[in-house]
Amino acid sequence: MTLLFPKCEELVCTVVYTHYVVSCPDNNAASVGKEKTMEWINCIRESVDYMERHLLEIQNPAEVAEHVHMSCMYLQRGFQVLTGYTLGEYMRNRKLYLAAIELTDTEVSAIDIALKYGYETPASFHKAFVRFHGFSPTDVRKNRGKIKSFLRLKVNITVQGGENMQFKIEKKEAIKIVGFQREFSSEDSYEKIPKFWEETTKAYAPHLMQGQEPVGDMEKFIASHRVGELGVCIDDMGDGRFNYLIAGYDKGDEFPGELTAREIPAGTWAVFDCTMKTLQDTNTAIWKEWLPANEEYDLAGKYNLEWYSPEEMPEPDQKCQIWIPVSKRDFLRK
Repeated sequence: MTLLFPKCEELVCTVVYTHYVVSCPDNNAASVGKEKTMEWINCIRESVDYMERHLLEIQNPAEVAEHVHMSCMYLQRGFQVLTGYTLGEYMRNRKLYLAAIELTDTEVSAIDIALKYGYETPASFHKAFVRFHGFSPTDVRKNRGKIKSFLRLKVNITVQGGENMQFKIEKKEAIKIVGFQREFSSEDSYEKIPKFWEETTKAYAPHLMQGQEPVGDMEKFIASHRVGELGVCIDDMGDGRFNYLIAGYDKGDEFPGELTAREIPAGTWAVFDCTMKTLQDTNTAIWKEWLPANEEYDLAGKYNLEWYSPEEMPEPDQKCQIWIPVSKRDFLRK
């Protein structure tokens, strides 16, 4: 069988354990940090193991998150940052690869293979197959080759030294917010949330976006309540879905019907400073380096926030913050 990629290499995810220098009152901190790194790696590995064992049975990514006892929103985010794929993409690609193997190695009908791997109609299977492999199921079976490989994910760990990643721990009271809310799937939120921002600003704040004075009640409300200063993810939906708000601060007054009010509970947050230019790199470093290697704090809560400075400045230089809810590790709670 001739593969599209001549060498069938493993799909490898590398978790970087960067040993950051942090102040801890206990000499066990370093060993605990390594244990925590292994916890994170084992969580990803167990997710992969579970997907591989139940590839034909899993209905949605929330089942995987439930198995490893983690919020689906956080597991999706961490998995995607580490591997470049969402949980759904990983399972879908694995199924399409295995389906192609069956087409080339067996005489099972394409319709039966499509049904086996979760496609309700031959047309939907054909479309997905061509998009992934670049060839139709008929072409692959006829030519006995030309398939794209997608092997099981292997998780490696790399240990390295490093400088402090700049963050601060802040305790905050409950925050009452108000804003435009929309439901998203963890599978495609990275693509759809920026479109949500674009659609919302065009529809409700066209003058403000041009640096002009607000026009009408909605724009005046947006300006006075600083709607757009916060981007808030709330993992309260289940089944791999969550609510996202383009939000400002609720002052307790009446607000237009298009908006929704929520309250973020009091808690402890790890706050990371960045700019619009470095926002994605900072987010990647949090999930790929800081979270696995951090020696003092565990992930906690169902919320995470992005804060955008209201200061006027060129977009790449606009100051931002990423807030991650955390709790202090048990051995440090004294």
